[in-house]
Order: sequence, then C-alpha cells, then structure tokens
Amino acid sequence: MTSLSSSFDDEQYQDHILQGVSRTFALTIPQLPESLRRVIGNAYLLCRITDTIEDDSALTIEQTRQLSHMFSEVVCGTASAEDFAQQLHPLLSGHTIPAEHDLIKNTPAVIRITHSFNPTQRNALERCVRIMAQGMADYQETESLEGLKDLSAMNQYCYYVAGVVGEMLTELFCDYSEEINSQKPTLMKLSVSFGQGLQMTNILKDIWDDRKRGACWLPQDIFLKNGFNLTDLQPGMSDTKFQAGLAELLGVAKGHLQDALLYTSLIPPQEKGIRRFCLWAIGMAILTLNKINEHRDFSEGTQVKISRRSVRATIATTSLFASQDWVLKLLFKLTSSKLPEVAIHEDTYLRDKTNNQ
Repeated sequence: MTSLSSSFDDEQYQDHILQGVSRTFALTIPQLPESLRRVIGNAYLLCRITDTIEDDSALTIEQTRQLSHMFSEVVCGTASAEDFAQQLHPLLSGHTIPAEHDLIKNTPAVIRITHSFNPTQRNALERCVRIMAQGMADYQETESLEGLKDLSAMNQYCYYVAGVVGEMLTELFCDYSEEINSQKPTLMKLSVSFGQGLQMTNILKDIWDDRKRGACWLPQDIFLKNGFNLTDLQPGMSDTKFQAGLAELLGVAKGHLQDALLYTSLIPPQEKGIRRFCLWAIGMAILTLNKINEHRDFSEGTQVKISRRSVRATIATTSLFASQDWVLKLLFKLTSSKLPEVAIHEDTYLRDKTNNQ
C-alpha cells in the first residue's frame, strides 16, 4: 500500500487523513478558530488510533492491552512512534478501513505534531489518551452479547470512550480563551454529560452492528426491570418490553444532550466557530435519536441513518442562530419533543476518580 504521507508534510497529512477517517470531523473542525483547528484535529487522530487498536478483532486481548499502553507512552514521548507503527501495522486486519491502515503506518507524522503543542495542550491530550486506552482495554476484556451489568457500567464505558474527550476539548477551549476558562468548573462537569449523550446515541444506533462482532453495550438492569433479557435480543424484534427499555435509554440520552446545549450556551456568543462545532454534533445526535424512536424495531444501522438533507438543514439552522441562546433552546425543544423524558441522576456524571488525574 502506498502511504498517503509520501507527498505531504505533517500538517498536510493531518488535514488529508482527517477526511479519510471521519467525514463528520473533517466538516466540523474547520469551523473552529484557527489556533484550535490544529490541536483538535490532532487530538481526534490520537483518539482514532486508540480506537483502531481496540476495534480490530485480529488483535488478541494481550496485544490490545500492550499496544494501547505503548501508544499512551508514544503520546507522552517515552516510547518510539516508529516502533509502535511497525508493531501494529502488520497486525491490522481487512476489517480496519484503508485510511486507518494508513493512519497507523504514519503515526510518527501525527505524533510530531502532538509534540509541538504547548504544555497545557500536551497534558490534555496525554491524559485523554491514557484514560481512554486503559478504559477501553478493560471493557474489551468483558465484551459479550449479554450487555453491561447496569446503567452505571454504561456510564463508565461512555466516560472512557467519550466523556474524557469532552474534558480534553474543554481543557483546550479554556487554554484558548480566558473568558471560557472563567466557566471551567461548570463546563468540565457538563462536558462529561455532553460526551455521554453523543456516545449513547452511537451505542443505540449501532446495536446491531456491535452484536455482529460479539459486543453489546446496553445496560442489563434497564431491560430486566422491563421484563426483557438482552441474551434474547434479535434484529428487528417488535417486543414491547425491549422497546420500553430502549425508550428509557432514548430519554437518558436526550437529557445528556440538554446538558450539551447548556454547555454550548456557556461558550461566549462571539465564539461562533466553537458553538457551531458543538451545535452540529448535538443537532445530528437529536435527529438520530428521533430516527431510532420512530423505528424502534430497526434491524440495522442504515435504517436510522440521517439523510444528507437533514444534515445540511441542521448545519444551516444552527449556524444561523449560533449566538442566540433562546432560539437554540426553542429549536432543541421542538426537535426533541417526541423523545421520552427521563430524569438524569447525579451519578450519571461518572468519572474515573482513581485513574483520571
């Protein structure tokens, strides 16, 4: 395979590979202020490398744990990016997309950019990768079709996969702006909820794709109290007990996205780029939850995928009203009105209190 980086410098490679591994982030990152684009683009690629290690089924649990730990050290500067790439790249299977193969092969180019950031930025990225790599490896060891034990376990999984990313982004936003930094304690708490809302949306959308590879991230307790056992789950089933559990999770996800909107409203109105970055993610998540709610008996992810037209409408509307909080609140209320209402408890703001410092 010819490396995409052969004709690019590091910066050009980062911009190019972002388009290959995530169309969504390739769309949203350019909305950010110029001084944030480079570091947040790089942060996304670091998270994507971590995710690739966890997702490739060709790797054994031992290999996954060893390579995850090694990559954390690479980001911190205590291990060689070249050695990491040479170890991981030959092990990747055909299930990993070609762009991710290329990203792994060119980890050194990504890391050279990582190591050019200021100390606050580097600390935020290092902490995120360390917690994500450790947490995802732990959960992979317990992966099964039986689901997670309870909602608390789902909260913890969402923290490792997305909540910690919200914290990292908040650290970067606060480093960028003194005005944003003045809201840091509230933003940090809400950022975990923001991440959980987006990740719960992904989990619900990907129920059937995950099951095909032997995984289920749904909480057993929510379904058991509705009289349904997740081991009986089959694609396209119209079981009302399963759908009752699904409805409750839709409501929890909606509550987290309300927190995400509150988070966005604390970003100064003049920072329209950061607001757009947040609002586009919230809008697309709400549209996806609506799709799932309308088709609770869906049997594959493509059935609840939002249309490009819907994406364009979300982008246009949220961009137009990015600085007007009352309009955004009204839009959220209108677009989410058919979703169930479920109260979010304090323990939902779960963090890894032992390992995340």
